Amino acid sequence: MTTPLHLTAEPLLSVNNLTHLYAPGKGFCDVSFNLYPGEVLGIVGESGSGKTTLLQSISARLAPQQGSVIYNNGQAAAQSLYDMAESDRRRLLRTDWGVVHQHPMDGLRRQVSAGGNIGERLMAVGERHYGDIRQKASQWLEDVEIPVSRIDDLPTTFSGGMQQRLQIARNLVTHPRLVFMDEPTGGLDVSVQARLLDLLRTLVVEMQLAVVIVTHDLGVARLLAHRLLVMKQGQVVESGLTDRVLDDPHHPYTQLLVSSVLS
Repeated sequence: MTTPLHLTAEPLLSVNNLTHLYAPGKGFCDVSFNLYPGEVLGIVGESGSGKTTLLQSISARLAPQQGSVIYNNGQAAAQSLYDMAESDRRRLLRTDWGVVHQHPMDGLRRQVSAGGNIGERLMAVGERHYGDIRQKASQWLEDVEIPVSRIDDLPTTFSGGMQQRLQIARNLVTHPRLVFMDEPTGGLDVSVQARLLDLLRTLVVEMQLAVVIVTHDLGVARLLAHRLLVMKQGQVVESGLTDRVLDDPHHPYTQLLVSSVLS
């Protein structure tokens, strides 16, 4: 993926010496990086490398044991995420941030219609007019290629691919500044994955989203991410621009990951 157009000197998110170990060799240790507006950072590695636990910590869902996460909302002084009140962190996740789960029903309300799932996010940022909310929900269903005729259907009646696209619409309708994605194409068949990746790439570029995406799929990482962190047993063993890391890996573990994909 090409370099983002609007990298600035001011990071949107700064992760400093972050650690969370819940058992020997389980979790992650001493991770640091900056994320800039409009940038997509991929975190890759095998299952058990600590990448999902790291994502939970930097997205305000799992308090680290040490280190800090600093968020710059562009409106006031940068804030330390875990110095905020819990209510403020929850508000971030409802408004300024989005989280796209691997299993879409983890990010959707089962007993709320497709339109209602999108509408709830709009209400969280102050929308109250029913007609406006329904119109915006309809537009987003179109944008993610879900028939508007399904607006009143429950997400449990959707296919896995449609559920994932609905979860994306729910998260992006409020135009968040930062989105966290955990294996967003996991469990989908190849043709559905391809359509979803095309959609994600388009939305990321059009909305100039900052994204942190966790994936074990290096093809997904190459398509979406500007930069990569490669994790092994809770440690970042290599980082850099995506094309450099995948085309000229320096660490033996990264070389093994890349060669296993190519072989």
